[in-house]
Amino acid sequence: MVKLICAVHNHELVNSLVGHPYAERLTKAEKTLIVDMTKSMVKPRNILLTLKEHNANSCTTIKQIYNARSAFCSSIRGSDIEMQHLMKLLERDQYIHWHEIKDEDVVRDIFWCHPDTVRLVNTCNLVFLIDNTYKTNQYRLPLLDFVGVTPTGMTFSAGFAYVECEHVNNLV
Repeated sequence: MVKLICAVHNHELVNSLVGHPYAERLTKAEKTLIVDMTKSMVKPRNILLTLKEHNANSCTTIKQIYNARSAFCSSIRGSDIEMQHLMKLLERDQYIHWHEIKDEDVVRDIFWCHPDTVRLVNTCNLVFLIDNTYKTNQYRLPLLDFVGVTPTGMTFSAGFAYVECEHVNNLV
């Protein structure tokens, strides 16, 4: 049972609903627009600008854009975990790939390469750069990047690998 003591607000009414969950929620049309723009590889800030152009009174924030994009990406993946989804995409798009498993369930090392780059590697195989980027992903694994150079001085990504450690066995 609620007992009403005073029917007067103890604060002034706000002029803007920015920050209020009800005002910030996305409509179905906005969600559809976010999905379409995400498929087209549009950056979240540009998606927000487009939503603001369509509706000047919109209280949507960048956080809602990120949440909607995350929900869309999760719906594509379905019940698969990220690594299972990656493996399916590599198979579907016929990437050259290899992986090594540790403890029957954990991927230890994974290498992948686009099929078109194999032709480039076979024709332009004089200069290659190999570099590691350390612990910038959620798994804290080094990303090994293979970059080739064409005779005209253009570079191309020849392949990528996540490696557990930098031992000779892993890199070979």
